[in-house]
Amino acid sequence: MILSLHTLTARTKKKHIKRVGRGNASGHGTFSGRGQKGQRARSGGRKGLEMKGLKSNIKHFPKIGGFKSLNPIFKPINISLLDKNFNDGEIVNLQALQEKKLIKRNDNFIKILGEGKLTKKLIIDIKNISKTAQKAIEDCGGEIKIR
Repeated sequence: MILSLHTLTARTKKKHIKRVGRGNASGHGTFSGRGQKGQRARSGGRKGLEMKGLKSNIKHFPKIGGFKSLNPIFKPINISLLDKNFNDGEIVNLQALQEKKLIKRNDNFIKILGEGKLTKKLIIDIKNISKTAQKAIEDCGGEIKIR
């Protein structure tokens, strides 16, 4: 065999590309080999098939519920609890309540409520006090220092 330009062949074979959408006479017209309807008949439907419905999309995401209020939640402390844990003339503030383990370290919002009886003179150094608690503290001879 004589080696010349017309006898050369390529070392790699080319894959035959199906030419679609070139009319019905080509054999790949009208629907271009994609069938009729459905996700695979549309553009972008061959690679990653997805469930494109809204309900299925909602099911794929985790439920993140809850509500975070902008207003602080006050931890209630009754005057009967103060009467049990404090002596006459003691100062009641955040540090004293934390030392007596009546509140946790991160409880910054406290309100003193007027449930129960108070028999001791206490010095209250807490901002939020109910009117009934204020009256009970003043009736016993205690003080309220509002910051």
